Amino acid sequence: MKQALHRFRFVGLSHLSLLALLALQLLFASGIGAQVQVPAGRGVVRLEATQQRKEGDRYIADGDVDVRYLDMRLRADHIEYDSKTYETLARGHVIFDYNTQHIEGNEGHYNVRSDRGVFLHVHGTIAVARRPNPNVLFSTNPIYFEADEVDRLSDQTYLFKKTWLTICLPNRPFWKFYAVHATLKVNQKVVLVRANFRLLKVPLIYLPYASIPASQRVRQSGFMMPEFSENSTNGFVFGDSYYWAATDWMDAEGGAQFLSKRGWSQSLDLRAVPWNNVNLGLHYFGVEDRGLPGANGVLISEGGNEAHLLLTANLTRGWRAVADLNYLNSLTFRLAFATTFNEATVSEQHSDAFLTNNFRGFSLNIAALNYKDFLTAQPETSIVLRSAPEVRFSSTDRPFRHRWPVYFGFDSVSGAVRRSDTTIDTGQFVERSELAPHILVPLRWGPWFGITSTAGFRGTHYGEQLANGTPVGQGLIRTDGEFSVELHPPSFERIWDRGKTKWKHVLEPKITYNYVTGIQDFSRIIRFDQDDTITDTSEIESSVTQRLFRKTGDGQAEEFLTWRLATKYYVDPTFGGALVPGQRNVFAALDSITPFAFADQPRRWSPIVSDVKMNYTARYDIQLETDYDSSTDKLAVLGLIATMRPYQQSFISLAQFRINSDPILQPLQNQIRLTGGWGQMNRKGWNVATSFAYDTIQHELQYEVAQASYNGSCCGISFEYRRLALGPLRNDNQFRAALLIANIGTFGTLRRQERVF
Repeated sequence: MKQALHRFRFVGLSHLSLLALLALQLLFASGIGAQVQVPAGRGVVRLEATQQRKEGDRYIADGDVDVRYLDMRLRADHIEYDSKTYETLARGHVIFDYNTQHIEGNEGHYNVRSDRGVFLHVHGTIAVARRPNPNVLFSTNPIYFEADEVDRLSDQTYLFKKTWLTICLPNRPFWKFYAVHATLKVNQKVVLVRANFRLLKVPLIYLPYASIPASQRVRQSGFMMPEFSENSTNGFVFGDSYYWAATDWMDAEGGAQFLSKRGWSQSLDLRAVPWNNVNLGLHYFGVEDRGLPGANGVLISEGGNEAHLLLTANLTRGWRAVADLNYLNSLTFRLAFATTFNEATVSEQHSDAFLTNNFRGFSLNIAALNYKDFLTAQPETSIVLRSAPEVRFSSTDRPFRHRWPVYFGFDSVSGAVRRSDTTIDTGQFVERSELAPHILVPLRWGPWFGITSTAGFRGTHYGEQLANGTPVGQGLIRTDGEFSVELHPPSFERIWDRGKTKWKHVLEPKITYNYVTGIQDFSRIIRFDQDDTITDTSEIESSVTQRLFRKTGDGQAEEFLTWRLATKYYVDPTFGGALVPGQRNVFAALDSITPFAFADQPRRWSPIVSDVKMNYTARYDIQLETDYDSSTDKLAVLGLIATMRPYQQSFISLAQFRINSDPILQPLQNQIRLTGGWGQMNRKGWNVATSFAYDTIQHELQYEVAQASYNGSCCGISFEYRRLALGPLRNDNQFRAALLIANIGTFGTLRRQERVF
């Protein structure tokens, strides 16, 4: 050894590699523990062990063997490495690590150059990058697995044979996927072949083929979890859907359900963003219903369909296009098959499509508008209001002369309209054109007093008019003159300190006088929209708004409380003879103070409208609206919405809606809704929520739901009881349950959009 080292001083640099191999041979021959470095492919294989030796091209090591190559590390009791074929054989307590991939087994074969290998009787973990999804229970746990054999096909692909996989802790896994074959593409997906899902070791479902996302990109084509359920209305329910991730900018989900007592249903949801400035969404749901037996035993079908299309596009040169289209062919269908109370009680359908451009203070809109309100379900009646096509051209208020406080603006519209209800049915396309210019003069004397005057006229041509309540094809011209004065008296304010909090109270009065004249024969005008409810009027509206601001320390001032009181005095209580005693009257002069009808007789005063809003930090939000009718000396309308979060995970929402006016004006109503709970849908631990709606007039609980769930680190379970009482068409009880599998989805009958959370 000393002679060899002595000769080393005299050799040339070209013989360094030969001497290094000679030194390695001597070290192996001596059996002394040391680190050996062998060039291989893109790097160097570093080998450490208690005992080492070399036989030709083969390096043999025993005892705490540790082999490293680039990002790979292989440990075992015994390792053999062939420097010519780059093959590595490991036996006894084999441990393989590569980045976030960890494998332990009895035996392993690995090629350091091809990065391929086979490991026998293994278990381990592979961590994958995931993006939190608010719709799915999220876990940072890696994928745990056991397998008879694991083939490493590349640095990102593994083939498991006779394996189970889970993200639960392996000592007590709540659920597992068992599969004959499973392919894992790290940060992409897991593909299972001939697999079954087991909950607490009990097989629940067999999957001949399944693909599970395992990456930050959760969009992946494939069949969704099948749904099994049963209820008294639909019977046994079985369904499934297919999710299609067509491209990066489009995906869709289509499905169907078999309803043993009714028939079958279909659903389709599509989303697309073909360009950065274009968004498209489509939803469809329909039921082919065999029907339920009626009083005489004849099957009565309640099937139907609904659809919603939303398209938004920002075009060139300032143009913007929007299409928000809704379709519902039957209110009976909605009442029978809606899954939530809010969905079932919506009877209005709005469909709007428009193309708009705002330029240099002008606005051009080309639109098609359709409104349908289902009045009754059986027999089915509705009101339809349509304006299509319609072209509207208007301007902002523009200065008449640069130094004069006079501004000019206008609004014009022309199009085809239609109305159809239980008493009126116009032609399909009734021409209506209108021009309404105006002049505005704002004046202000110092910071304390301001007055704004507006004067204009309105001319409207209708292609049809009413004659004895029936539409006739005879034109009608409506003209009027309009004048208004808006006074802004001085506002009053007071500022004071209380501790570290500064308070400010502001009192803002306002008085408005409106005058409209020239509208003759109001009863001959067909009401297509709010523009057609304008009548002669002479009225004074007075209001007082109180604002309470709060500022703590150096923070921003926030509006803590707002209270507005308003009322109107009508100089002309008959509105130019438009008011009809003994029936419900709806005019623009009435609706502008409150949306609730209150005039069935001539009257001087409107109800006193009160609107209180309070925001006490982000945890408390209260809004109270009331209409006090002085003519009947009672509270005609009350609306209350209160949202509270007294603790970090708790929430309470209370709503009451009450109408106590003459039934001629509005049907009596008094509904109370309460929602409360603790936690969130995907929060770890226990989460509970409940909600109900009670009608105090009918003394009936219209809707109630109670949900409870428990979420762990890898899964969760949810239960729900739901009851819907929607009159003679529907009164059923439903029990639902769902298993939430972390990072995968939900299996069961309780869907995300039906949760209270």
